[in-house]
Amino acid sequence: MTESQQGLLLAFILLTAWFIYLLSPILMPFAFASMLAYLGDPLADKLEVLKIKNHQLGRTPAVLVVFALMLFIISMLLIILIPTLEFQISQLLHNLPAYSQWLNSSLIPVIEQHLGISLNLIEGDSIITVIKSHWQKAGQSALVLMGSVSHSGKVIIEWLMNLVLIPVITFYLLRDWDTLVVKIHHLLPRRASPTATKLAIETNAVLGEFIRGQFYVMIALGTIYSLGLWLTGLNLALLIGMMAGLVSFVPYLGAIIGIIVACLAAMLQFQDASALIPVCTVFIVGQSLEGMLLTPMLVGDKIGLHPVAVIFAVLAGGQLCGFLGILLALPIASVLMVFLRHIHGIYQDSDFYCDEN
Repeated sequence: MTESQQGLLLAFILLTAWFIYLLSPILMPFAFASMLAYLGDPLADKLEVLKIKNHQLGRTPAVLVVFALMLFIISMLLIILIPTLEFQISQLLHNLPAYSQWLNSSLIPVIEQHLGISLNLIEGDSIITVIKSHWQKAGQSALVLMGSVSHSGKVIIEWLMNLVLIPVITFYLLRDWDTLVVKIHHLLPRRASPTATKLAIETNAVLGEFIRGQFYVMIALGTIYSLGLWLTGLNLALLIGMMAGLVSFVPYLGAIIGIIVACLAAMLQFQDASALIPVCTVFIVGQSLEGMLLTPMLVGDKIGLHPVAVIFAVLAGGQLCGFLGILLALPIASVLMVFLRHIHGIYQDSDFYCDEN
């Protein structure tokens, strides 16, 4: 590749990155749909070649089966989880006065005595009043804004469009992805085709392994934490457990947040320091299972991202593109690792590296 061609390629990459940055506000449904498509693609590939009475099922019927299965699973999860989470939140609000009374009589005097500072007493009733007043203000503001043609109407329309677009884009990606890949391959210069094909295969393997594996790890950890905390008798077991599981895509972050929130909830509920032992045990067991079983079995070692690199990627993605950046940070970092390995191999084979003079 000549220097002019390299310059054109670099300019194209930078222009594409800038273009994606500008379009980031509308890319959210495409990002979610791509991840759902990666989750469903292996099953669609297996069903596609399935023969029923000597007739091959085909891609479109296979995708319809997978799509219906995904919708069913998501619907069942929402039906089961939402009422339970709503009950646990209402239970928390109901117990706030008792929790605040224990904090005022037990914890705050100890803190004041040992730290030599003066703290205001916590009033549970006032906290609930503040929350209710904010809800009422939010509801009144929403009614006013929805009643007028303003920015809020645009936001509501965008949310509705996203809810409609995600399943539509997921279906077409599942159905036409292989065709799109073949068409892009035919557009590549023949000289670059072998290298591009190799990188595409490695990238697809890494992305598929990461997205599917990390999703399964998050669900498994959320289930382990929720069941473990439920066995300890914690009222907010599902809420805290699923939250810790969903945040676990950043190494150790889910466990750290989960154990802090769970210990605080246990102290408020049981008002006994010994209750922290089983709570901490739940997260120790969860982290041990993740490190020794879940991540090696479900994610594997092809990604090779250091925990510090993962944290940096998530923070950088959030800084550049908000929640979309957080969502795409680790998949993009995984793809970059594939290219960096390829560049590293070229560098080690180059005369610049091998020449000892």
